Amino acid sequence: MYTPELAPIGASVMLSALVASLPFVTVFITLGILRWKAHWAGLSGLAVALLVAVLGFRMPVDLAGLSATQGFVFGLFPIMWIVLNAIWLYELTVRSGRFEDLRLVINALSDDPRIQAIIIAFGFGGLLEALAGFGAPVAITGVMLMAVGFAPMRAAVIVLLANTAPVAFGAVGTPIVTAGSLTGIDYREIGAVVGHQTPIVALFVPFILVVIADGWRGLKETWPAALTFGVVFAVAQWVSATWVSVELTDIVASLAGIAAAVILLRFWQPRGTMEARARLVKDRAESLVGAGATVGTGGARAQGPASGSRNGLDATSGSDSAASRSSSPRPGLTPRSVFLALFPYLLVIAVFSLAKLVSPVKTFLAGTDIKVPWPGLDGNILTADGTAATSTVYTFGWLSSAGSLLIICGVVVALVYRLPLREAAQVWWATLVKLRFSLLTVGSVLALAYVMNMSGMTLSIGAWIAGTGALFAFLSPILGWFGTAVTGSDTSANALFATLQQSAAVQAGIDPTLLVAANTSGGVIGKMISPQNLAIAATAVGLVGQEALILRKVIWWSLGMLVVMCLLVGLQSSVLSWMLP
Repeated sequence: MYTPELAPIGASVMLSALVASLPFVTVFITLGILRWKAHWAGLSGLAVALLVAVLGFRMPVDLAGLSATQGFVFGLFPIMWIVLNAIWLYELTVRSGRFEDLRLVINALSDDPRIQAIIIAFGFGGLLEALAGFGAPVAITGVMLMAVGFAPMRAAVIVLLANTAPVAFGAVGTPIVTAGSLTGIDYREIGAVVGHQTPIVALFVPFILVVIADGWRGLKETWPAALTFGVVFAVAQWVSATWVSVELTDIVASLAGIAAAVILLRFWQPRGTMEARARLVKDRAESLVGAGATVGTGGARAQGPASGSRNGLDATSGSDSAASRSSSPRPGLTPRSVFLALFPYLLVIAVFSLAKLVSPVKTFLAGTDIKVPWPGLDGNILTADGTAATSTVYTFGWLSSAGSLLIICGVVVALVYRLPLREAAQVWWATLVKLRFSLLTVGSVLALAYVMNMSGMTLSIGAWIAGTGALFAFLSPILGWFGTAVTGSDTSANALFATLQQSAAVQAGIDPTLLVAANTSGGVIGKMISPQNLAIAATAVGLVGQEALILRKVIWWSLGMLVVMCLLVGLQSSVLSWMLP
């Protein structure tokens, strides 16, 4: 049996924390500086984690290895199971030829690419985060941006930046509910405080997305839309989290933001749309030239998400052919074609709403989960009080998983689109083969996270930061940021550090609810630099092997937002306490 220690190295929490951070540092050095492929960076970080766990934290070799196997399996199911089936769902729409109709539907709402970036990545992405989470928003909105003509790299950065503020209330409020169950604080109180923090991020995200999409010139031309969406989303998130429902907060905020944008566009149109579209086409063409000269993972050239179609969608991406056909005659949209273009996404919303919001269905699905005590590990990892850790039990949600629900959606879509199920199965297998290196990346990163968690490395890091006393109010979001960056999940970050935040707050004389909420709010900013999320974004837009370049484009945004969140929480603990509910 093994009981993690906070200071196993030299009886020093600081030294133990610094050594414990080596696996995470290894990943970002190999990925961001040495520019290794993401799967090699993940495997290197895992190797360092195993060495630190065994040699530094004195974890038995067999338990360290078993921890890695459980994490690897968790990375494959449910994480990559969701991504695989989300991209498969997209591939079905490409194979059927309906994805071009979706592009026309989006253009009918607004043909301005800057506004499309806000509506798709932040609006629709927020809705998907509310219902599914775990990478599904990044995967689906990434290919949607490709469909309207964005270059792969620009699309990846946009969706990663957009997947911020909604994350705290994602998967029907799971991160906040988890924090409440672990700390004993009413999760609605935690959610209300989070609702007075993340809206500040939400307010500025649409502006950032426009800058990424078309620079400062684009912001000058479209700021009314960015302001409208940001303000309405932020206010709706604030109101819903405080007085309506933590579980429904992202649904309310996303729908309110989209509705506000639709209303605004009835009375106002941005300037420079045609010029912005021309710049988008040029950027897209230049990126394809660069991709053609770059050898991607496994010796294949960098590819987009589409694997081919009967309607001219080539193996580079669905949007390439869509863009090339945009000037060719095409019948106007009919109510039927609009419905069929939107059908997969309406179906996803309907299925996930039933699964997450209707109690009998939610209970039934949860009842099908299979609990698997991890062989050789369960019962052998003890907590500080001597009880067996519960994290060694693996949950196999063969039916309740978001990925399994997406499989159901995909079968229905294939039937409605009149695609033979055999052909749909072939598309699924082709997608699986294409994602093989992404599977290895995410599996190794989650294996690293499990080794760090079960050996006590993350607790040492958290305890070191928590030992800063009153200053901890300013630093507390860093724990959530770090936890989400390592695990790719705000829920996991709360599972790691929520109780630590609570105890540190009591010792420093700070409101525990504020710091537990800060852990959640800090986590939303760390998700964009998580190796897991970077791999998902790269896979979705066809940039497998270029995760390091994506990281370099998003990390400064992440660090900047983190500084803002640290200042906000620190001030909320004192002079801005009036902001709290």
